[in-house]
Amino acid sequence: MGLYEDVSGKLQRFHQEQLLRYYEGLDAGEKQALLTQIDQTDFSILEQAANGHAPERGHITPLKAMTLSEIAEQEETFRAKGLELIRKGEVGAVLLAGGMGTRLGSDDPKGMYNIGLTKDVFIFQRIIENLLDVVKAADSWIHLFVMTSDKNHEATTRFLKEHDYFGYQPDKIHFFMQEMAPATDYEGKIYLEEKGRLATSPNGNGGWFVSMDRTGMLDIVKENGIKWLNCFAVDNVLQRIADPVFVGATALGNVGVGAKVVRKNAPDEKVGVMCLEDGKPSIVEYYELTDEMRDATGEDGERLYNFGVILNYLFSVDGLYRIMSEKMPLHRVEKKIPYIDAAGNKVSPESPNGYKYETLILDMIHEMGTCLPYEVVREKEFAPIKNKTGVDSVESARELCKRNGIEL
Repeated sequence: MGLYEDVSGKLQRFHQEQLLRYYEGLDAGEKQALLTQIDQTDFSILEQAANGHAPERGHITPLKAMTLSEIAEQEETFRAKGLELIRKGEVGAVLLAGGMGTRLGSDDPKGMYNIGLTKDVFIFQRIIENLLDVVKAADSWIHLFVMTSDKNHEATTRFLKEHDYFGYQPDKIHFFMQEMAPATDYEGKIYLEEKGRLATSPNGNGGWFVSMDRTGMLDIVKENGIKWLNCFAVDNVLQRIADPVFVGATALGNVGVGAKVVRKNAPDEKVGVMCLEDGKPSIVEYYELTDEMRDATGEDGERLYNFGVILNYLFSVDGLYRIMSEKMPLHRVEKKIPYIDAAGNKVSPESPNGYKYETLILDMIHEMGTCLPYEVVREKEFAPIKNKTGVDSVESARELCKRNGIEL
């Protein structure tokens, strides 16, 4: 049976026959591209989506963080353990770099953005230089897995190759593309964004491990005996990756995941906060905190929900395999989705017209069952670049880099 017959059968099973509405009018290359995209797209989310939104939030209670003073007391023990694991090759790093620099006024991948003032200093460069600090301290290379998207894969791989991977060993860098999830109307019918292309979006920041599996990256993990994966976002130019003290604290803590956190700079700061949900670790978003929770304090006078996450997590690979075998909760997000209508016209809606589907890293943490929130110094490890100016911007990140002695 050929690809067309396979795809037709798949579309009938999922009641998505409309996706071949314009097939006969496409040229040979467009036909092949459409059939391949349909064949490779995971439609099983449509069955999950039919069941509605992700489950309601459970009972939220505080989760104590390991504070800076507690870390300092055991720092040498933690560091020795972390370096031991890194030297044994048991620690890998996963860079989530599928985004574009659109909000920064750039058409390039976000990691290509240049924050330099007197010389070139790219976001990718800062991240790799931070990881190289650990490579030098351990005298051992760390496998770095870089997750791209279909929008930025070629530009990302070309850019890093042109810059000789900023001094990183090329055979220790592995690129993989994030899986895309189809976007649908309110009845669950997948949109076409072109006559020969499905409307899709990345499957959320909880989709990185599944994407590693489906692109063969887990073969590299297994072959090299990697037992811990430090997953982190592209936009924080100060974060420490595979930090030996963090690795050691997490490993010795006998937990499924470690989460770097910072003290909130204000009770209402717009960051997700570590918590317990029905007794298992989770993240409660800032808009989910009630006034009572936000202001609650413990016996020591400290606020109970005072540690915000910075999207830097160390996951046990065994735990990741376990949760991958289960169905992650699917979050249905209402969005404006450009599409081709029944008459073949392009439509750019002015209001939401359907859903995109995402899995979230907070659900991965929840499913792991145990978590160590690990405090880091905000001014030394948290310089996110989300905007061009103002809060969490290129400007604020430059200022923090300078304070940390990084020449721009």
